[in-house]
Amino acid sequence: MYLAMNRFTVPLENAEEFEALWLGRDSHLKDMDGFVEFHMLKGPEEDGKRLYASHTIWESEEAFRAWTTSEQFRKAHARAGDTRKLYEGAPQFEGFSAIQHLKA
Repeated sequence: MYLAMNRFTVPLENAEEFEALWLGRDSHLKDMDGFVEFHMLKGPEEDGKRLYASHTIWESEEAFRAWTTSEQFRKAHARAGDTRKLYEGAPQFEGFSAIQHLKA
């Protein structure tokens, strides 16, 4: 299992538009081999900003890497430059490989 995460710092005045953008977009993830699931997480508020984290779970790092070079990725991110005004800086990417997995 591989988890790919991006963190976004969003000024509170942009939070509603940021959420609407994510809730309304077509990610094209379901078209990809190795895709397991996606979550957009709303984190804490601090100093007039809110932290958000998107994460996808993939069967492997190779499946994730294939996504990043795919036509589906280009379609999903075609308007990414238009949305940079909604958050501060660049999204912070973090990738993780599972070393243990427990379930209820």
